[in-house]
Amino acid sequence: MTKQKTYLVISALGEDHPGIVNQLSKAVLEHDCNIEDSRMTVLGGEFAAMLLVEGKWNTLAKIENALPELERQLGMTIISKRTGQRSVSGDLLPYAIDVVCMDHPGIINNLAGFFADRNINIEDMATSTYAAAHTGTTMFAVHMTVGIPANVHIAGLREEFMDYCDALNLDAVLEPLKG
Repeated sequence: MTKQKTYLVISALGEDHPGIVNQLSKAVLEHDCNIEDSRMTVLGGEFAAMLLVEGKWNTLAKIENALPELERQLGMTIISKRTGQRSVSGDLLPYAIDVVCMDHPGIINNLAGFFADRNINIEDMATSTYAAAHTGTTMFAVHMTVGIPANVHIAGLREEFMDYCDALNLDAVLEPLKG
């Protein structure tokens, strides 16, 4: 029988400066825990991190107690929440979606609405803007991972999604997630 793992999600946000990742990871290591998953990035002038930390219930409690001091040292806002293992549904097919278009308000909301209306969960998403090579036009790029229920007709969904994106002038790709 496999023992259920215990997790703590730690979210940290504050002004970007060198050493943040070092101090966050050191605090986790010093409390005999492990970072199992993370997302870290600089948004504007702010550094944002989300860590999924695994450990025994008592070592996670020690990290929770150490967070106010770490928050003070780093000059960041840090929150945490206990969580359990993610339940994995065997009937979801992982698909990757990439969208590129001229930047304008509402892109994320339109894409999120398309998938929400079809009960398809967005599991991961990253967006960015950049200047087009020759024109300098601000472009918007989205990369997301979704879990498509196995009973959904993929060819039909792909066609519907491409038609939806064409109507919004979005250049899109929907393909199986590569291992």
